[in-house]
Amino acid sequence: MNSFRFLPLLAGSWLAATSSVALAAPALTVTESAAPAAKTAAIQRIDPTFWWVGMKNPKLQLLVHGPGIASSTATLKAYDGVTLDGVQKLESSNYLLLNLTISPSAKPGKLQLEFQGAKKTTFAYELKQRTTPGDKQKVQGLAQQDFIYFLMPDRFSNGDPKNDYIKDMRAPKVARDSMYARHGGDLKGIENHFDYFKSLGVTALWMTPVVENDMPKASYHGYALTDYYNTDRRYGTLEEYKQFVDRAHANGLKVVHDVVLNHMGSKNYLFLDQPAKDWFNQWPGFTRSNYNSSALNDPYGSKLDGKLYNKGWFDTTMPDVNQSNPLVATYLIQNFLWWVEYTGLDAYRIDTYPYSDPKFLMLWGQALNEEFPNLFKFGEAWVGSTAQQAFFARNVFQPVDGFKSNLESVFDFQSQNAMHEALRGDQPNLNRVYEALQGDWMYEDATRNVTFLDNHDMSRFYSVIGEDFNKYKLGVAWLLTTRGIPQLYYGTEVLMKNFSNPDGKVREDFPGGFSGDKQNYFTAAGRTGQAGEAFNYLSKLSLYRQAHPVLATGKLMQFIPQDGVYTYFRYNDQGEAVMVLLNGNKDEKTVDGARFVERTGGFTSGTEITTGTPVSDLKSFKVPGRTAWVVELKK
Repeated sequence: MNSFRFLPLLAGSWLAATSSVALAAPALTVTESAAPAAKTAAIQRIDPTFWWVGMKNPKLQLLVHGPGIASSTATLKAYDGVTLDGVQKLESSNYLLLNLTISPSAKPGKLQLEFQGAKKTTFAYELKQRTTPGDKQKVQGLAQQDFIYFLMPDRFSNGDPKNDYIKDMRAPKVARDSMYARHGGDLKGIENHFDYFKSLGVTALWMTPVVENDMPKASYHGYALTDYYNTDRRYGTLEEYKQFVDRAHANGLKVVHDVVLNHMGSKNYLFLDQPAKDWFNQWPGFTRSNYNSSALNDPYGSKLDGKLYNKGWFDTTMPDVNQSNPLVATYLIQNFLWWVEYTGLDAYRIDTYPYSDPKFLMLWGQALNEEFPNLFKFGEAWVGSTAQQAFFARNVFQPVDGFKSNLESVFDFQSQNAMHEALRGDQPNLNRVYEALQGDWMYEDATRNVTFLDNHDMSRFYSVIGEDFNKYKLGVAWLLTTRGIPQLYYGTEVLMKNFSNPDGKVREDFPGGFSGDKQNYFTAAGRTGQAGEAFNYLSKLSLYRQAHPVLATGKLMQFIPQDGVYTYFRYNDQGEAVMVLLNGNKDEKTVDGARFVERTGGFTSGTEITTGTPVSDLKSFKVPGRTAWVVELKK
């Protein structure tokens, strides 16, 4: 079995460290007192460039970067409530670590840090006042009643052409005719369509990473970050991102921040000038992950397989971060605390969650839970079984090698795959969908799982089901009525299609988001034909779900599918109930309502939500072929 060692802890419940803010930071001012005819190390950055008083963990670790800085001595001018506990050199002479303690009595202000080498350099390091505690619009978290809209900022809408060209970045230009170039979408473009999201019933926005991805190729996706503390300026400035979160909150929309724990981009300054070799998982030659999490909890698994999974690189340009190094763990943990406190974001979506060191994941989750108890965290665990999926969420299992996940939620790849399998062929088999949910007993709370039909890494749902509009409505009805938090991939509401070969085909621009687009799906007039019908069907269901909590937060009871019809109920203790019948057959099916008396008892009729059609008889149902009935039951 694999053996993963715990990271040692300093004072506080997790390691105190820090990170880096690549801003032209007003919080960081520099003065120099020159020594005649001597050269000094230039301080290029201190990570993070500012912090806060009042954090529950009083420890702060500053990473100072500059040529030859390790030859300098560092001191802190007296500041009430703040002490410099120690200075640590790293393998590289270009780094120093400063360990601080910020007591609860410390007040906001600027610390004076002095570095004495050939010259004396003084930095004013700012401590701010926290703003998240007590502000109900910040760090709201997610719940079952939410509806997440997932988009790629570069491909959604261009609202600010002035940031299309950033000359000092490695891929500075927009080229919409190139699948892997930047197309120009940005934060302003997303903000311009807040009303569109609300018309869909959306309550939360998840964007692929908005952090800097200054890579020479395919930087549009954001998953090879090059600066942990800066937004990608082609989307907007760091301050503009903070404003974006505030404006989203003012419009009743939550914000999900997409993060990568496992790896970074090879153009990140920490990789180009490595603090130490053990900040990364180094191999004699390039070694790719085996992409198979089974070795982590396989009672018969080999240590090599586990090492390859956790320490192998995700890709050639994505260095694998060594999270078993306590200094690295601290750097990452404080980075993700920083983003929450600075912006007030509501949730983290964690990319490639299982690839990270298991003990680090426990520390990371613990630290975030302690500082931000309302923050919601859901991880990408693209694995092969419900048991393996549940292993990475809070579950009923005993710890394995000391690992017990503290992650609230995972993407429900098992139910998504089941729905694809059920609707892909001529004879849909909805038993797979039933069975996917039958395994919910393994979770602490499966209603927190995020359900979905497709995303940026897989073929679009409408293409998978053969562009069959009736099957599309079956899938959408299931997404918005089953348990969990539904997530919609941008364009699914207007029948965007394509297969992920290559993946750029499922990451195309949203029609109407860019100057010169022939179609504009943001407007009702532009959504002609089935695109408009699809939008209307989905929005009607989602808005009903928003207005009737029973469909979002009610209990679920499902019945074993019979004759190709899958039936389940959402109900609550207040006597409300919604019945869902999904007929995957080509032909009409007669369904015996006597099976459902434990849920229909006390009700006499119903109304099909999407059509308004009355259902007068609850004893027998004639459900047309390839049709979803979502029926509000009435007494």
